[in-house]
Amino acid sequence: MASIKQFQVTFDCAEPERVARFWCEVLGYVITPPKGFASWADFDRAQPPEDRGTWSACTDPSGVGPRLFFQRVPEGKVVKNRVHLDVRAGAGLAGEERLAALEAECARLVVLGAVRVGLLPADDENQVCIVMQDIEGNEFCLD
Repeated sequence: MASIKQFQVTFDCAEPERVARFWCEVLGYVITPPKGFASWADFDRAQPPEDRGTWSACTDPSGVGPRLFFQRVPEGKVVKNRVHLDVRAGAGLAGEERLAALEAECARLVVLGAVRVGLLPADDENQVCIVMQDIEGNEFCLD
């Protein structure tokens, strides 16, 4: 049996384009329109009015990271995510140097609209990380 080599991460959200642009800023990704369209605006013009603005997507320009897909859903977020992204802002760092890198990235993301939820201190198995929420309340970690 062949193993799967690619996957995308899908976000349910209220404003797909806004959330996609936020994650582009966080990860250095770029908005990518559907095949056959020059932009999401062109795609939307081809849709019935009730479906316009329903989707957006972004990709890693290096081709390494997964595609992120955003779809509008009618309900808001109610409970904690069962899956979240770990944004690797402190990879390879330890101690005060790691914490300083995480705090700097946290400050940058707060300016973009993210919310700092809390600091998870280091323990015997894990290094320090910062729990955050994106602009629609989806949790993610800076680690």
